[in-house]
Amino acid sequence: MNQRATGAGYELLARRHLERAGLTFCAANVALRGGELDLIMRDGQTWVFVEVRYRRNDTFGGAAASVTYRKPQRLLHAAAVWLAGRGASFDTSSCRFDVMAITGSQLAWIPNAFNAD
Repeated sequence: MNQRATGAGYELLARRHLERAGLTFCAANVALRGGELDLIMRDGQTWVFVEVRYRRNDTFGGAAASVTYRKPQRLLHAAAVWLAGRGASFDTSSCRFDVMAITGSQLAWIPNAFNAD
């Protein structure tokens, strides 16, 4: 299985987990200038932008540790572009940035992993 197919499988796993938790799926793998949004979900009236990270093991810190300083910056930019395409912004829309970290078979959902402030 190639890397893209593996990533798609874990993104689907994350999506299903979030749907079972009550979130509504909106879009996946949205490529925008300057970044990509893995999952876009709704939690009531809140847009939830989810970064899905997978690591086979925790030898180098696990999936959550792989979200470096630059990643949130790229996600914030991509989300701002995506919202602008809908006539919205961080000022006019309720938004949340979550991380779904999958290390081996362990899944960890980190709501509000970072914010737009």
